Amino acid sequence: MPVEEPHRITCHLDDLLAARGVTLAALSGITVVNLSILKNNRARAVRFSTLTALCEALDCEVGDLFSLADQP
Repeated sequence: MPVEEPHRITCHLDDLLAARGVTLAALSGITVVNLSILKNNRARAVRFSTLTALCEALDCEVGDLFSLADQP
């Protein structure tokens, strides 16, 4: 079985929630489980519908939610 390398994408959902004073519960249409997976950087894929809902709820762009870490 091949070893899966860790991804270099970092989710900034916690920072955006804190900056806007929004709770996870306020992000309707997205399950708390999915939000937790994103917040903890364990997501392997994100649906466009999820990205759209997050950006609309947080009044942000996709680039505000995620960044690409430098290579080690």
